[in-house]
Amino acid sequence: MPEKTTSVQIVLPQHCNGYKKSRLFGGQIMAWIDVVGAVAARRYTQKAVTTVCVDNLNFLNPAYLNDTVVQEAVVTWTGRTSLEVRVDSYVEQLDGTRKPVNRAYLVFVALDEHDNPAEVPPFTPETDAEMREYAAALERRKIRLAR
Repeated sequence: MPEKTTSVQIVLPQHCNGYKKSRLFGGQIMAWIDVVGAVAARRYTQKAVTTVCVDNLNFLNPAYLNDTVVQEAVVTWTGRTSLEVRVDSYVEQLDGTRKPVNRAYLVFVALDEHDNPAEVPPFTPETDAEMREYAAALERRKIRLAR
């Protein structure tokens, strides 16, 4: 599988809403997801990329003020000029244990120097986990194209 790209943030007051326990804004974690996903896509393609879509995003657990949020992004599928990246977000406790916050799948298009779609290197799954993720990516692609 392509190398994981990891991002780590500490939830600060400016990242929180006004809820009594100072929860992380959903929009803030979505922005972090877009950035770490784009970095993974840029590293893989060695090109500039633009976000095309983010699949369904459900929040499983909250993150609060002063929590550590860890995000891991990895390429799961490539087409001719586009690629899918999975981003897993977690709250990491001080002892290193993690609780999932969400999982997102993003599609990016690689761009050339004129902002036109550019070909990307093909991704060939090798492990069982990569093959399962790749097959699921093909199904998600079918659903996206049907919309």
